[in-house]
Amino acid sequence: MKYRRILLKLSGEALMGQQSYGIDTETLRTYAEEIREVVQRDVQVAVVIGGGNIFRGVQGASKGMDRSQSDNMGMLATVINALALQDKLEQLGISTRVQSAIGIHEVCEPFIRRRAIRHLEKGRVVILAAGTGNPYFTTDTAAGLRAMELGADVLLKATKVDGVYTADPEKDRTAVKFDTISFAEVLKNRYNVMDMTAFTLCQENELPIIVFNMNNTGSLVRLVEGETVGTLVS
Repeated sequence: MKYRRILLKLSGEALMGQQSYGIDTETLRTYAEEIREVVQRDVQVAVVIGGGNIFRGVQGASKGMDRSQSDNMGMLATVINALALQDKLEQLGISTRVQSAIGIHEVCEPFIRRRAIRHLEKGRVVILAAGTGNPYFTTDTAAGLRAMELGADVLLKATKVDGVYTADPEKDRTAVKFDTISFAEVLKNRYNVMDMTAFTLCQENELPIIVFNMNNTGSLVRLVEGETVGTLVS
């Protein structure tokens, strides 16, 4: 395997499948099966999951809610998604732990860096919920932060498109996909990879990012085996 330890960033919206809200159980199962294939190849997997399929803090704030309160609600939505992914993975025989940046001791562990690393070393999938535990920070930022704290080799950002393009490929058929691109080029051309706080965090700490489409069956496995999948930002 090309990567020994990965941090997978899954958006909450991805869990909706073709629904307009909530969790599509078939989509969730598909993602769990993809993760299982990687775990069975002795790759250590941590997952940061979003909550946009249930509640987005920014949207709540745009409608008049207090931003801190709204973001706290969004963080709780990520815990729901984390528990759902845990359930599906364990149905497939994969040992997991959910760790939350907000204390919810009855349903999951608190995030403790050394404990999370130990879980990874034992082959457990560690699902990291509640973002950073702070309002005003996205789950993209949480993914970059946790990837560095846990010593991940790469941050894998699963999106609806199969990489970084010169323009939105759904709107512009002439858009060209990059196989590799530098952090500087992304900033210069303002390509949308992840939010600026998260992106700068990864750039300053030289953490490579791969943007790919996890809905393409087998893409996660091919990626960790070293194939060119999606776009590598480094």
